[in-house]
Amino acid sequence: MIFLNEEFSQLWQGRDPFAEVDNLDGKVFRAVKNRRTFRWEHNGKGYFVKIHHGVGWQEIWKNLLQGKMPVLGAKNEWIALNRLKELGIETMTPAAFGIKGWNPARQTSFIITEELRDVISLEDFCRNWQKQPPPFRLKQLLIAQVAAASRRMHKGGLNHRDYYICHFLMQLPGDALNPDSQSLKLHLIDLHRAQFRRKVPRRWIIKDLAGLWFSAMDIGLTRRDLLRFMRIYENRPTWQILSSKPEMKFWQRVNKVALDLFRKEKAKT
Repeated sequence: MIFLNEEFSQLWQGRDPFAEVDNLDGKVFRAVKNRRTFRWEHNGKGYFVKIHHGVGWQEIWKNLLQGKMPVLGAKNEWIALNRLKELGIETMTPAAFGIKGWNPARQTSFIITEELRDVISLEDFCRNWQKQPPPFRLKQLLIAQVAAASRRMHKGGLNHRDYYICHFLMQLPGDALNPDSQSLKLHLIDLHRAQFRRKVPRRWIIKDLAGLWFSAMDIGLTRRDLLRFMRIYENRPTWQILSSKPEMKFWQRVNKVALDLFRKEKAKT
């Protein structure tokens, strides 16, 4: 399977896309045994390239025996990007994708996405909020967008598996401290481990939301902020959530898993 946008169709016309992508090079952001991610530039335009090579049956069985789903190639991210766009969630734009080989242990694949320019991760943007709280309106908009994206993603049958604020990139033209809902855009990235189903199991929703809360515990969010997130995510009035035992049990579980992650991370430092 091959997908090339107009630019790559012209660039690689009559050539083997797999040979061409293997010849690309740039600033490496991640390199593991079977996967390489780097930034590449062409005609002044930036792209991010991920190349996957077969992980081998040993790695596949190792993951399965540990209860983990192995990442076999770029197909997962390709599906996730297109699914997020269908759900109305801002993300990266794929420019090229290819996969070859029927054997999952030896499959070769790649995905190239257009670079998001003038962006900052929420982790970096919110880093100093405890010492320098943001304007209330800005924090309100960010919480609303993250909660709405989380709701649409989970209702749409997708869970992220690495759902942290560092994987939201904020693109904000104009005055960063006085935005409106139209100018503030969050892009969800790093989707190579995402899963797809007709309905996301409860435990995977909890894992996503707990990861999100864990990654935001140091930025000074208040109880009011958390209730705002819950209200938008549940799409129900706050009083109904607080008076529902099943819903409160769900959110208490999210909080417990997040606290466990937080304590484990602090123990490392």
